Amino acid sequence: MSMSDPIADMLTRIRNAGKAKFNSVDIPGAKLKVEIAKVLKDEGYIRNYKFAKDGKQGILRVYLKYDGPVSAIFKLERVSRPSRRVYRKSKDITPVYNGTGIAILSTSRGLMTDKRARRENVGGEVLCNIW
Repeated sequence: MSMSDPIADMLTRIRNAGKAKFNSVDIPGAKLKVEIAKVLKDEGYIRNYKFAKDGKQGILRVYLKYDGPVSAIFKLERVSRPSRRVYRKSKDITPVYNGTGIAILSTSRGLMTDKRARRENVGGEVLCNIW
């Protein structure tokens, strides 16, 4: 089965697993998804992630993080879609949820958060917002 938006599929799997209180969720692997998981771990939204090769495209296992009974991720929102790409210059990147959330951007220097993109003065495609 082909997917038209694998990043949205990844975010939906994480969102659903968090609502179902799962410890981990398995996602079909890709380099971009591993980089998104790395940003989520660095920002403290997930406990850890692991990429396992399975002879095909691999499996990305994301270990979810909870603050008591509540998931550390309150909301995941896909911004740029295959049908409508959203690009921002560094000066036009606004804080997410009054600075308590993050936006993940795909820049010429790799994937990074909105705060880091403003600090390094680079713009790019806004992939998703998380808070």
